[in-house]
Amino acid sequence: MNSVAIIGAGITGLTAGFRLAQNHIPVILYEASDRVGGAIQSIRRDGFLAEFGPNTILDTSPKIREVIVAAGLEKRMLYSDDRAANRYLVRRRKTVAMPASPFGFLKTPLFSARAKLRLFREPFIAPWDNHYEESVAQFVLRRLGREFLDYAIDALVGGIYAGDPDRLSVMHGFPKLYALEQKYGSLIKGQILGARERKRRAEVSKQDAKKISFDEGLQVLPETLHARLGGALRLNSNVSGLARTTSGWSVQVRTGGREERLDHSMVLLAVPAYCLANISLEAGNGPGFQPLARIQYPPVASVVLGFRRTEVSHLLDGFGMLIPKIEGFNILGTLFSSSLFPNRAPAGHVTLTSYVGGMRNPELALRPVADLYELAIQDLRVLLGISGEPTFRHAVLYKQAIPQYEVGYGQYKQAMDDLETRAPGMFLAGHYRSGISLSDCLCAGYDAAERITTLFRSGQHGGMYPAALTASSQLTNAACR
Repeated sequence: MNSVAIIGAGITGLTAGFRLAQNHIPVILYEASDRVGGAIQSIRRDGFLAEFGPNTILDTSPKIREVIVAAGLEKRMLYSDDRAANRYLVRRRKTVAMPASPFGFLKTPLFSARAKLRLFREPFIAPWDNHYEESVAQFVLRRLGREFLDYAIDALVGGIYAGDPDRLSVMHGFPKLYALEQKYGSLIKGQILGARERKRRAEVSKQDAKKISFDEGLQVLPETLHARLGGALRLNSNVSGLARTTSGWSVQVRTGGREERLDHSMVLLAVPAYCLANISLEAGNGPGFQPLARIQYPPVASVVLGFRRTEVSHLLDGFGMLIPKIEGFNILGTLFSSSLFPNRAPAGHVTLTSYVGGMRNPELALRPVADLYELAIQDLRVLLGISGEPTFRHAVLYKQAIPQYEVGYGQYKQAMDDLETRAPGMFLAGHYRSGISLSDCLCAGYDAAERITTLFRSGQHGGMYPAALTASSQLTNAACR
């Protein structure tokens, strides 16, 4: 019984490998670097815990907790502090808590009376007829107005995607938002009626989902999955080619200066889109992975700073703050890391994680580390009332951070569908396909493993059953839409 190859040991590949192993499917994971987890990195130094990439997992699906429990991490899992419930937006160079109720919305100084009254028109605006694909900015202007775009949605897009609402596609970047309008004709109606459907599916909206981490940070999860997989995971193993064979797939891999070809029944590609372009594909006619190389990934720098609590005047009673472009600051936003989870800072100190760059200011992310510290500190002094110097500093640059689901992104999704149809037994999963959040990526790995397991157990895997494999690819494509 030939094993399944998984290319990439980020959270998608690790989850898929772990789930396949649970299902007694033999698997080999190939990771080009010397560590697992991809963008997930946690370090502890001088009593501070710094997260470089994602800071939390949103508990949006039962699959997430299922993986955590199966990995034996339930006792090490942490939910964010209930006291850190506030989310702040910046307006007029001050942080303002976002309203948590309809009554709070009527009272908030975040929006003018005119903008609030404009919202009451939203249920009566006709849904989009799709005669062209809308950007997030066009969608919000049409349904909610300019003020909501400039002071709320721009900040949200910057915080989630490090993106630009004028370029990001609402259909692909925020598919559930787009679906609310298409199905219910209104975002407000959709929020109310859609909540009932999510409850039936045992799902939680990202807005309402609890935030998860672990006692020593998010890296606990990929490291534990690595340990559970044991020798099935091969580090420093760079895959450069895939070839379709009569019995499945041949994987060309370079490990420790040695090149070899290894046979597998199926293969799951769980690397970023820009990495796919470096892998040759021999499976019928077509352009291979090259079209996916055009997916935009802007640079983002994560800047983690520690301060004495007495030298920060802000209450830090929340998740963090998001900053609209119109406010003119350098950072995209800041997470109040030590307010979210315990033991993120030594006694009498706080940890703040800020982000620089993205589509808004890509050149800033590429500045020297000393400049990144200074940019973040300048903004934090204004916004959070910081008077002292940092007692902890750490910065990491991701030159290609987050895939941008821009207008026209459907061409890439179609290319993925075509690849799977043309190359049965090959699967694509990751943040460039079914959502960029950590919870999206974990669920993508879980779902890919379930599809592979079904096919594997049918006995119709490999190159001898093209009809069955083509049908499986079509099911995969439908699931990812």
